[in-house]
Amino acid sequence: MTLARGAALIAVLLFSSIAASPQSLSLPLSQQSSQKTAGGWYTASPGESGLSDARLRSLDAAVRSGEFKKIGSVLIARHGKLAYEGYFDGNGDGGAATLRDTRSATKSITDVLIGIAIDEHKLSGVDTKVLELLPDRARRIQNPDPRKSAITVEDFLTMSSPLECDDWNDASRGNEERMYLVEDWAQFILDLPIRGRMHAGERLEAPPYGRYFSYCTGGVFTLSEVLEKVTGTRTDRYALEKLFRPLGITNVEWFYSPMDIPQTGGGLRLNSRDLLKIAQLYLDGGQWQGKRIVSEEWVRRSTRPHARIDEATEYGYLWWLKSFKSGEKSYPAFFMSGNGGNKVVAIPVLDMAVVITSTNYNTHGMHEQTEKILTDYVLAAVE
Repeated sequence: MTLARGAALIAVLLFSSIAASPQSLSLPLSQQSSQKTAGGWYTASPGESGLSDARLRSLDAAVRSGEFKKIGSVLIARHGKLAYEGYFDGNGDGGAATLRDTRSATKSITDVLIGIAIDEHKLSGVDTKVLELLPDRARRIQNPDPRKSAITVEDFLTMSSPLECDDWNDASRGNEERMYLVEDWAQFILDLPIRGRMHAGERLEAPPYGRYFSYCTGGVFTLSEVLEKVTGTRTDRYALEKLFRPLGITNVEWFYSPMDIPQTGGGLRLNSRDLLKIAQLYLDGGQWQGKRIVSEEWVRRSTRPHARIDEATEYGYLWWLKSFKSGEKSYPAFFMSGNGGNKVVAIPVLDMAVVITSTNYNTHGMHEQTEKILTDYVLAAVE
């Protein structure tokens, strides 16, 4: 997510730093064995995890040599244990405690919170109508249209609402950069006109899964108000109670709208180990180290395709779905993705979670670089 510099955003550090900052693993990779780190992870050596020590050393050398630009960290968990972590941005604490600005990657955390709210029967389901939950906004809405009344929570989870909102199109009236210039972000989104689609011929072919994908940060932000309405708790506090504390996450930084609403459309900052916990949580079917946080059914539903982006990529509930090829093998994955080339990846067939943080914001080839690290080094390390 690109945050406009002129927007009235207030970043608030919610919780004090961990008393003793976690340190990077300092033992040689071959000597790392099972132990619990300050970040709450059990660790294992690459060899114990079925990973090539030599290939991971070559990854470290490639990043440090400058072959890959502006990479902050690379972490790998295998079979639920932290097997490799590298920090490359020179912070005094080794980088383990650094809060990472992964932009839109943290949209996927909003999916987790929606799932928890449904599990608790505070939200009846994804087919709930958004404007029925937000009647004050419905009364003030501009560009009224019956299709707006039919917009559901699922429409925002799948980036497929009918609103004219497209962050990938600078000319779109709903582009997020325009949203940041006004005070009331949710009303800005809900006031948008219905999107039109020019097409050749008289017939418009139905899209795969019956949904037209259009990347819209503002729709995901509107879910922050939905969550507060149904839970009676502001979203940042709900996340602390229901997700972060159970995961052992104690240090986060939110962005807020000018009206002091937590930005659930991205920009939430966590350290790399804590980002990895989100992927591991879903790899383990909604459990963290044996503790249930969100239902397995919700995890399955969130990580199956609901919209198609292109021939190689589909979209779940705020999770990207794609296969990554390494050598002759292809590995289906679901992942969080954000501006700068940030990736938090879960690969079920390998029981592997990977975090790659990067600050190549608004740079051509940012995601291709990250994917090269993933395919040519991380996946290539699997023995």
